[in-house]
Amino acid sequence: MNSNAVLECRNLVRSFADAGATLEVLRGVNASIAAGERVAIVGESGAGKTTLLQVLGGLDLPTSGQVIVGGRDIAQLNGTERGLMRNRELGFIYQFHHLLPEFSALENVAMPLLMRRDALSSVREQATELLTRVGLGQRLHHRPGELSGGERQRAAVARALITRPAVVLADEPTGNLDHANGEKVFALMLELNREFGSSLVVVTHDEGLASRMDRILRLENGVLL
Repeated sequence: MNSNAVLECRNLVRSFADAGATLEVLRGVNASIAAGERVAIVGESGAGKTTLLQVLGGLDLPTSGQVIVGGRDIAQLNGTERGLMRNRELGFIYQFHHLLPEFSALENVAMPLLMRRDALSSVREQATELLTRVGLGQRLHHRPGELSGGERQRAAVARALITRPAVVLADEPTGNLDHANGEKVFALMLELNREFGSSLVVVTHDEGLASRMDRILRLENGVLL
């Protein structure tokens, strides 16, 4: 393994049964993400970008090949171990915020630390500090339905970073926002990536956004170029 890599995949294959045939979405993907690196993954719609991100994040398992996070092969971990690994090593941002509607912004952002059973006072302090950092210090106790689209996505960014993960995986993180809000959220992600030192892997169809990353990888015919 690349000694500088925080996330690496080797000969990654993911196939699905489809009407009696085998559909191979990923056909031997190799990639290595260094600490603090910002990488964009681009490709045509249906190319398998989201599938790749789910496999890299341990939300789906490869048909064959390896995903190495923090020096461990995800496929060799049981379900509980994979959950702990995701909580400690990875942060996730989606096109749709996936905030829990019945909880406040503060409670949503605190959730990953509460799952670790960290001390409540410390968790509230960290979540408050991070929400303030993303411009939501006056919206701590608002539920997602009371926040604008841009505010919800900023809360989702805060939730992804609350655990200080090694890698943040983002799937079209600005795809559900207008241009102005999308620009604000993306600029915030880049700023916090530099500040926290977390690597950032972003799936996007936006070439302008991709061009601001350190590297662009294109998924074509199931292979990263």
